[in-house]
Amino acid sequence: MSQLKHATAAFAEIAEEGTILRTRVGSEVHGVSLTAQADRDEMGVCVEPPDHVIGLGSFEQYVFRTQPEGSRSGPGDLDLVVYSLRKWMRLALEGNPTVILPLFVADSEVVRITRLGEELRARPELVLSREVAHRFLGYLSAQRLGLLGERGARVNRPELVERHGFDTKFAYHMVRVGLQGVELLETGRITLPVARPWRDRLLRLRRGELDREFALEAAAELEARLRELATASPLPERPDRDRANRWLVRAYQSVWEEKGWL
Repeated sequence: MSQLKHATAAFAEIAEEGTILRTRVGSEVHGVSLTAQADRDEMGVCVEPPDHVIGLGSFEQYVFRTQPEGSRSGPGDLDLVVYSLRKWMRLALEGNPTVILPLFVADSEVVRITRLGEELRARPELVLSREVAHRFLGYLSAQRLGLLGERGARVNRPELVERHGFDTKFAYHMVRVGLQGVELLETGRITLPVARPWRDRLLRLRRGELDREFALEAAAELEARLRELATASPLPERPDRDRANRWLVRAYQSVWEEKGWL
């Protein structure tokens, strides 16, 4: 146990010392939180020191939760994940819908940022390509399976099913990710918070004021459009991994020199 605590403390120090970008994420960033007292979700990106990149150490991410693992977060709780820049870049190049959000949140949702973080937010084209379509489609499909009870996992929110007849959070996430995937593939950007009138519809869906059929029909239309954009989007067919790799190497060298870690 003492070794685990030591490792956790070391990872926390790496995450704090090397952070280049940290923002809020979650429902408030999307503009669809149902309460002003929601939990606080944050995501960060950090440059780890040389001994964890070219030495024997290893750091991919640091996770901190106010609540113990397995317990649901409540009002005021913090859920934080800080990725190493290398891991974040790999996931972003794959089009992971979650990790690219810090590139698009409003300035007011930025918790911490350095010059390199500003570069990332100013250049989302560094990681974007049509490959994001497949990741957004996969996420949409996973949320639909959860909504239909076909996910093969326990129901996480039985109170929503009891109150509304279906899990409104699965429904909301399903439609939201479809909307944002379409926008990203059409424009290269994600508007945060979600623009009206869809923000109002998502809120109504979360409150159970719109039914499951509305969510499924909206998701079907968005899925069809995502499949079209997988080949028709103005984004490049594949990410420029060589360009991203050059930026990544320069970023690590820059931070290591600035902090005297070389």
